[in-house]
Formats: sequence, C-alpha cells, structure tokens
Amino acid sequence: MFMKESASDDLIKIDDVKQLSSPQESCVKGRRQAGEEEQDPRSFEKTELKFPSGEPLPQCWLDADYELK
Repeated sequence: MFMKESASDDLIKIDDVKQLSSPQESCVKGRRQAGEEEQDPRSFEKTELKFPSGEPLPQCWLDADYELK
C-alpha cells in the first residue's frame, strides 16, 4: 500500500498494512519511493502520513481511544 509523507509529498510504500491500521502503533515501517531505486526501510510517524489523494488517515488508525472522546 502506498501513502504520502505530508512534509515532502513523497510516496511511501508501507511494508505492513496491519501495522498501519493498528491504533496501538504510532509508527510504521516503509520505504520512500524517491529516485530510481527503492530506498531502505525506515520508520515513519503515522501522523505524518496521508493517503495519496491527500485525505488524512482515519482517526481509528491513530487513536485507540477515539470512540471515548
């Protein structure tokens, strides 16, 4: 699955979609898709990611207690 980094608008290939959708995880492993070669995996803060369309991540992916607020 591809996401965009908000600051750079670079595409990020997410290695584990379950990690992305888990509200218990604040970071997700991914690979920046910049240049001709795929970059090494690194950790990205989920709050700094958005969908390629520009939509933010669903609150239920970011906050385990979102229904209590």
